[in-house]
Amino acid sequence: MWHALSVHLSEQLGIDFQITEKHALSGGDIHDAYCVSDGGDQRFFVKVNERALLPAFEAEAEGLRQLAMSGHIHVPQVYFVGPVKDSAVLVLNYLPIKPIDDTQAYLLGQHLARHHRWGEQAEYGFDDDNFIGTTEQRNCWHRKWCRFFAEQRIGWQLQLAAERSLHFGDIDTITENVKAQLVGHTPKPSLLHGDLWSGNMGLSVNGPVVFDPACYWGDRETDIAMTELFGGFPSSFYNGYQAEWPLDEGYQNRKDIYNLYHVLNHVNLFGGPYLTQAEQLLTKLALTV
Repeated sequence: MWHALSVHLSEQLGIDFQITEKHALSGGDIHDAYCVSDGGDQRFFVKVNERALLPAFEAEAEGLRQLAMSGHIHVPQVYFVGPVKDSAVLVLNYLPIKPIDDTQAYLLGQHLARHHRWGEQAEYGFDDDNFIGTTEQRNCWHRKWCRFFAEQRIGWQLQLAAERSLHFGDIDTITENVKAQLVGHTPKPSLLHGDLWSGNMGLSVNGPVVFDPACYWGDRETDIAMTELFGGFPSSFYNGYQAEWPLDEGYQNRKDIYNLYHVLNHVNLFGGPYLTQAEQLLTKLALTV
């Protein structure tokens, strides 16, 4: 595979690039990852999985390209995505990542707020369905945010759970209750990262960077809510965001319902440990009564 990938990279770069060094990287839950080089200064991040997962890599590459369009947040550059022998492969520029400090977290907050304010999309959704982890993420366009989130996010995850014999209550009832809690909330559609937890951001030589997106146009609050779900971001990140574009009144009331989507997705991806968390959120939000 590595010789074939060298050929693909040579074509993309317009030079003879032969992979002579390859180091496995840790940290991923789903895919294998490597840093490769030709022995020189140019290095690439290579993500590998079975060929059936190529659509997920293609969606990730498109998400990175879309995020880069605003010019406000830094993301890795896509060099290649496609099949290589029996594998699916995504190649990005290699950015050594270290934990973000308070100053850079403040800048990331500012940059994300500017990015969220960018764009003139009138509806919620995305041109194509994509993935959140390896779970298909439905993105059919809707004019009403309450309907989009209730049906395409919570309802869809509940259906996937039911197919695994995991039942949290009547799906139609929960979906209608989500819709009722969000009705009247009509946020500006923002191009979202979609999977913005602490493991998908860091500090690079170019400043703060985000990666592994699950993009769609939606309520910016969903990105901010997820930053609080799994460990949270530094407080300076929120200060930077608020200084640039303060969150709308009612965010604290909507935060849990937005994070329910990610908790349900973790139930569908990883099972057991997240079942109780999902049940507790559904009860707290009074979605099953």
